[in-house]
Amino acid sequence: MSQALFFKSQIANRNSQITPMPKRLAASLALLAFAACLFVGGVQAGNPFSTTVLRALLAMAATYVIGLIVGTMGQKMIEENVKAAEKKLLDSRTEAGRQDR
Repeated sequence: MSQALFFKSQIANRNSQITPMPKRLAASLALLAFAACLFVGGVQAGNPFSTTVLRALLAMAATYVIGLIVGTMGQKMIEENVKAAEKKLLDSRTEAGRQDR
């Protein structure tokens, strides 16, 4: 029983200490898309500065929205798996009886 309480407290502490995963994922993907568009649009294609930056900003905004959607789906999936693992852990507990000794 103490092991189950330990896992529950660890999960509660972890949820309160980290930044939400969807926002982190969306920001990372958006910055990656922005940098890639700047490089490809500016260096490789030779477009003017304003065109390059405008396209990079649009790509960043679109990628941020997509990252939020994907991140939210991933977080929901992780939460469901954690709940299932918690339930499995709590259900697998057995009490020792006289015949077990």
